Formats: sequence, structure tokens, C-alpha cells
Amino acid sequence: MTEFTGWSKSSRSSGADDGNCVECRVTWRKSTRSGSGDDSSCLEARPQAGGFQVRDSKLGHDSPIFDLGAPDFTALLAAAE
Repeated sequence: MTEFTGWSKSSRSSGADDGNCVECRVTWRKSTRSGSGDDSSCLEARPQAGGFQVRDSKLGHDSPIFDLGAPDFTALLAAAE
């Protein structure tokens, strides 16, 4: 499976579009318990300020992205076990 990444602007950058900022790539991570095929049923997650984002790995870039706070993400992981 190809890993895609998104850009994340540093929280220390100004809000202006003057180019004085740093952006970092944030990689989607797939569970190590997921199968290796492209048709594996699993979610991908990546950290975000204050929580996490999750998406369906089968859909990749076409997947809707859900923003979860840290407590909700923890609850999702506990429910999946």
C-alpha cells in the first residue's frame, strides 16, 4: 500500500500568508494488525493538534476524514480490541 502524507503548518507560524512558516508532513499510519493486501478492512490514523484524524484505508485519498479528540480516539481503539 502506498503511504500518502499531508502537510501540517507549525503552530509557531504566523497566521499571515507571508511565507514565514514551517510545514511538516504527517504520515497516515495503518495498524500492524491489518492485512497486507489493498483490500484489507482497516482504518488509518494520523496525529493532529488536540487529537487524531482517521480514514478508511481502502478509499485512500477518496475517504472522508474524521477528526477525533484524544478521548474519542482512545475509546475507538478500546472498542476495536
